[in-house]
Amino acid sequence: MTDRNTPDEQPNQMPCGPRPEWWGKGTRSRLDAALLAGPRSRREEFFRAVRIFGECIKGFRALHFTGPCVTVFGSARFAEDHQYYKMAREVGAALAEAGFAVMTGGGPGVMEAANRGAKEAGGISIGCNIKLPMEQKPNPYVEKFVEFHYFFIRKVMLVKYSDAFIVLPGGFGTMDELFEVGTLIQTGKLQKFPVVMMGRDYFRPLGDFVRETMVPEGTIDAEDLHLFTATDDPAEAVARVVACCPGGRPRSTVTPSPVLGERR
Repeated sequence: MTDRNTPDEQPNQMPCGPRPEWWGKGTRSRLDAALLAGPRSRREEFFRAVRIFGECIKGFRALHFTGPCVTVFGSARFAEDHQYYKMAREVGAALAEAGFAVMTGGGPGVMEAANRGAKEAGGISIGCNIKLPMEQKPNPYVEKFVEFHYFFIRKVMLVKYSDAFIVLPGGFGTMDELFEVGTLIQTGKLQKFPVVMMGRDYFRPLGDFVRETMVPEGTIDAEDLHLFTATDDPAEAVARVVACCPGGRPRSTVTPSPVLGERR
C-alpha cells in the first residue's frame, strides 16, 4: 500500500504542459472561494445572494439608458500597432457612425481600440470591467464604466444590453463569450442576434474544426454554422449588424458573408 503522504512519483505534468504551482489550491479570490466551496450556512448563502442581486441592480441602473449597442470582444494583449487593434478601432468608429453605442470589457488591446474608435467618431463608449487578481484598469477611451466581481453577471449585462456581437481574435475569455452566445442562439434564448467574427486567418482553424469535426460527428447541426458570419472588412461587419438590428439605421442591402470556417 502506498503511503498517502509520499510525494506523487508521477511527473508534475498536465496534458498541456507543466502543472502550475497553484494548481489544486483554489481560487485567489476569497469571495469566489466561498461561492464555489459548496453548501454553506443559510445566513452566508442569503447574503451572497444579496451581493449577486446587488451587482445585477448596479448593472441594470448603469446601462438602462444605453440605447442601441454592440459589444466588441477581443484580446487585451494586442498593442496599438497590431493589425487587430487597428481593425477594432475602425469597427468602433463605424459602429458609432451607424448610431450604435460601443461596449467592451473596458480593458486594453482590442477593447481599448474599439472604445477609442467610437469616442473618436463622437459615439458612446462603454466598458464593463471584471475584477481580477491582476488589476485591470479602464482604458482612457471609456466614457461610462461599470465594474463587476462575478463573471456571470457581467456576461448577462453584455448580452442583455447588446444588439449584436463583433468578435475579434482573443483568448479563453473571448472564446467563452463567442460560444456562450452561440449556445443561446442555438437553443432559442436569443433570436436575430448577429455575431460577426473578424480576423479570418486567426479563426480559420477553429472554423475548420467546427465544420469538419463537430458537424460530421453530429455534435452540432450543419445549420449551426450559420449562427456566425466572418469578414475582415469593418464596413461589411457593421452593415451586417445594421441589417439585422432594428435599433440601428434603416436596413441596407448586404452581400452575404462566408459562414464560420468557409474559405473564399
